[in-house]
Parts: sequence; C-alpha cells; structure tokens
Amino acid sequence: MKNIEKKIVVALGGNAILADEPTASGQIKALRNTSEKLVKLIEAGYELIITHGNGPQVGNLLLQQEAADSEINPAMPLDTAVAMTQGSIGYWLQKTLGQAMRNAGLNRPIATLLTQVVVSDDDVAFQNPTKPIGPFLSKEKADKRAKETGDTYVEDAGRGYRKVVPSPKPISIVEADIIKALADSGVITISAGGGGIPVIQKGNTYEGIEAVVDKDFAAAKLAEIVQADYLLILTGVDHAYINYNKPNQKKLEKVSVEEMKQYIKDNHFAPGSMLPKIEASISFAERTKGGKAYITSLDNVEALIHGKSATIIFDA
Repeated sequence: MKNIEKKIVVALGGNAILADEPTASGQIKALRNTSEKLVKLIEAGYELIITHGNGPQVGNLLLQQEAADSEINPAMPLDTAVAMTQGSIGYWLQKTLGQAMRNAGLNRPIATLLTQVVVSDDDVAFQNPTKPIGPFLSKEKADKRAKETGDTYVEDAGRGYRKVVPSPKPISIVEADIIKALADSGVITISAGGGGIPVIQKGNTYEGIEAVVDKDFAAAKLAEIVQADYLLILTGVDHAYINYNKPNQKKLEKVSVEEMKQYIKDNHFAPGSMLPKIEASISFAERTKGGKAYITSLDNVEALIHGKSATIIFDA
C-alpha cells in the first residue's frame, strides 16, 4: 500500500463549479479552471480527497422536478436529488481534472463515490428547519403547499417563499472506509458531494431523509475519519476576517482554536456565510492530532504549498 504523508480533504465552494452559466457546458468550463488549480496540489505530492457543494445545482434540479411532476413522472425526493447531483458534478470533475492532469504529465486514477452521510433523527435541526431549497413561490402558492404537505415555507431574500428543510450535523459517513482505502491506494477520490446524501440508521438499514447536510461540516467529518493531515475549505476570499467590512477589519492568518471560539462568541462571522466554515475547521482541528484547517480562495491554493498567507486554524 502506498505511504501517504500529506493527505488533504479539499472542500470546493459553489463558485468553483458554477460561475455565470448554469448549463452543463458552463459548469464544465468553471471546473476546468478549478482543476488546473487543484493539479498544483497533486504535483506537490498531496493525496487529494475532494468534496464539493451542490446548492445551485440541486436547486435547479428541484425546479426541473417540480416542473415535470405528474402521476406518471413523479418528482424525486431530496435525498435522491442530492445523489443525482453528486453523480453529475463528479462526472464533470473527473473529466476536467483528468484532462488537467494529463496536460501536466500526470497519470493518476480518479473515482467518484456516491456517499451517504449519517445524521441523527434526534438532531435539534429537525425541530427548526432553516435551509432553503427549491423554487421561489408566491405567498399564496407557498401557503397552499404548506397546507397540502405540512412543509415549512419562509420568505427568502425578498424573492419569494421557499421550502426550508433541516440541516443536521453529520455523525458518520457510510462509505468512509472505502474512501480511505481508495486514497491510501493513490486514487484521487471525489466524495460526500453536497454534504452527502442524508440518511438515518434504522437497525441494519439506512433511510434517506428530507434534509441538507452542510458541506463544510461533512468535509470536516470526512477529514477527521480518514485522518487527513489538512482540511482545505475553498471560498471566495483569501482569508476569514474579524470586523469584516469595517474600518478596523483584520484578516486572520494563523489562529488557534481558542482564539477562533472567542471570535465566534463576539459574533464576528455571518451565520450563513463564514461561520459554518470556521466551526467546521475548529471541529477538524480539535479532533485530529496535528491537523490543520485552511480557509482560503481557489486562486490561493498555493498557500498550502509555498507557505503563503491564508487563514490557518490549529489546536494549540
């Protein structure tokens, strides 16, 4: 078995997949650029396990499901829609990353693995659904759907009403041993896309559930389980900041877990934006001996290779 010294879980943000064009060709074009950046990590000797978001993609798919829903062609449930986007994004990324590696003279196997993420049906998130999914509806249509289905709809960003679902924390990953075996054998693995397919364990079976697992928490859990050296969360900025967009704004570079916890208490990070990335990074750093979490942009991935500036979270 190959001895891996630098195993890294890379969590791609939505901007790494979908820039301006929601078509398949548009997303493949965005992933070509992403893949060229990721190849630099492979050239530097890192063993990559790649995970990714799917928010825009699963939202668009749910719109398509809604438009075509009928007795003979019923809409698929959310867990199945997540699985479908895992497959499509994995396919695009395998194509573009494979081409980028061949262009760089590298010959490495790549595999996309449909991944189930186990959550608890006792998670408090099930009493407080907050994650918007699917199409925007008028208030009248949202009220009608809520009465028919029992689902919860909330006003979202002034654009209409959307269904909200729970976002429980990941407990474990069903295919974790397979992912680790692939990575340890030198296979670049794409897994846990979109936070993973949310399932609840019932005896010796797993049942899909109407929920969305945050992709950064899923990436942190995956990195913890496979004993990665690094968790790299890619976002739209090179650093996390405190006092963001204020005159005393300060970028965070090397920061301990305890410092980050204090910044969270002081409400420095937006709940729907940077906060889950910070909390996921803390979870990985605390649970992984010697593990470090990086938060930076796709254009700054070489921070990990050449010691450039990025937000690095470590357990002191």
